[in-house]
Amino acid sequence: MARAVTNQRKMINTGAAWIIGLLIFFPILWTILTSFKSEAQAIADPPIFLFFDWTTENYSTVMERSNYGRFLWNSIFIAGGSTILGIIIAVPAAWSMAFVPSKRTKDILLWMLSTKMLPAVGVLYPIYLLFIQFGLLDNVYGLTFVLMLINLPIIVWMLYTYFREIPGEILEAARMDGATLRDEILYVLTPMAIPGIASTLLLNFILAWNEAFWTLNLTAAKAAPLTAFIASYSSPEGLFYAKLSAASTMAIAPILILGWFSQKQLVRGLTFGAVK
Repeated sequence: MARAVTNQRKMINTGAAWIIGLLIFFPILWTILTSFKSEAQAIADPPIFLFFDWTTENYSTVMERSNYGRFLWNSIFIAGGSTILGIIIAVPAAWSMAFVPSKRTKDILLWMLSTKMLPAVGVLYPIYLLFIQFGLLDNVYGLTFVLMLINLPIIVWMLYTYFREIPGEILEAARMDGATLRDEILYVLTPMAIPGIASTLLLNFILAWNEAFWTLNLTAAKAAPLTAFIASYSSPEGLFYAKLSAASTMAIAPILILGWFSQKQLVRGLTFGAVK
């Protein structure tokens, strides 16, 4: 009887998970399908789901109109650079808070997290003026630095959580064997926290890749990433839904593929230390 109840619960949980997953995935699926429609079919009422004349014309138009490779490279550079730079800064900070805490450590962590609650538009004006002053407008390096600062609280918080799961006795043993602070972080702590660091890298890369507010306000042409590439298909004349969907599909395809192949590592890292 108990086994039957357990199996029934598993079936219910599995069914609920599939339903939630399909609901989350449906907007992506609809965008992909719309990208293969004509503009007339894209705005048809009632909507056309599968039975339409499939065409790749929208992708051809998008490729002819825009330099997709340049937008893609900017996204890779900005997302990758901001994530790597954030990890370099966050690892020592998280180590300090996890293994050499002070009375104010929790206050500092809460203060860092509170900065994520500040509306981005509230600090746009001063940052915009600073970018003008230092000549960083429409510059990939400036945008990389800004996105690193925006996501740094999340990186520190995640690494701090992972580092807290590592026994401090291991680091003490390394010190007794003569390890320096650099050796302790590079050769003892980092290898043990690889799952957590990897998931932090992946999550923050995705956050930086999807960032739209700062990319649209601090770039114009040279440093514009794929989020600006999508926005370029919105015009005063209206939205070209089919072409917009094609541009969106081309923008999300790389990150979807990355997420698909790294999902095991991401889940492993996010659950690091949760089960003992």
